[in-house]
Amino acid sequence: MNTTATLPIPAHAQEVQTVEHSVWRTSIRFTLLTTLAFGIAYPLALTAIAGAVFPHKAAGSLIERNGQIIGSELLAEGFASDKYFHSRPSAAGNGYDATSSGGSNYAQSNAKLVLRMQADIDKLAAENPGHPVPVDAVTTSGSGLDPDITPDNAYFQAHRVAKARGLSEQQLRQLISQHTQPRSLGLLGEPRVNVLELNLALDNAAK
Repeated sequence: MNTTATLPIPAHAQEVQTVEHSVWRTSIRFTLLTTLAFGIAYPLALTAIAGAVFPHKAAGSLIERNGQIIGSELLAEGFASDKYFHSRPSAAGNGYDATSSGGSNYAQSNAKLVLRMQADIDKLAAENPGHPVPVDAVTTSGSGLDPDITPDNAYFQAHRVAKARGLSEQQLRQLISQHTQPRSLGLLGEPRVNVLELNLALDNAAK
């Protein structure tokens, strides 16, 4: 009768298997813990704190008029009428649609970019002869949805808007000055004018 002998597992091999099992269990536990802590609990806590401390900003900085949402302080909108101040040009594929935001990624030597900018410069120069066209009036932002323009851009457009509305440029310059935001904390960024807020103030002033 044949018999098969079972060799005992060496002690060091048993220790290796035990360590491997322990490492796997620790890894799985750590992954679950960090997912719960930083993937669920942390975002929920920050969302709750932001909603309580900065409710307007946490909700998207939305602007309402007569109970209706008409835009956001953070996103540019397309204003085509001469009666309104215009935003910076948009490189987004569908106007100022936030779902297709982005830059054109054209180099300075790209023919399409050069032709588009030159056409814009010629058009704007004809609207306000004798005044240099501001750079941000013909260039897009990185996102293509920058809601702000420089004060120089706003003052440049005041001539067109005043003519279209039958107002004096001085009235518009005062309105622009009132809606010019300084550098953040006095150091960061540049003075800026939110186009949507300026146009809403313009409509209110015209009533």
